[in-house]
Amino acid sequence: MSQQKITPDDVRHVAHLARLEISPERLARLTSQLESIIGYVAKIGEADVTNIEPMAHALPLHNVFREDVVEPSLPLEMVLRNAPDVDGRFFKVPKIIGGEEDSAG
Repeated sequence: MSQQKITPDDVRHVAHLARLEISPERLARLTSQLESIIGYVAKIGEADVTNIEPMAHALPLHNVFREDVVEPSLPLEMVLRNAPDVDGRFFKVPKIIGGEEDSAG
């Protein structure tokens, strides 16, 4: 299997697509690192997986759902007990979206 060599131009092109600016010193290092990574991926591709069933996870998984049973909720006093600030039966939080122009209504 012939391995295509990664060039600095290839890395420059990928960096351009990712909108990254790469210094010339870093370009050489990244070129060799990318070449190594692609070599490792090619090595994985050489593994014989003829009788191996494809899977999405290394362990057999199954969903564990509980029945959707209506149960009593916490009393409002207990819910608001540890809140730093409340307004009646609501949590009171600082405004984080908009400015003064949004509150003049």
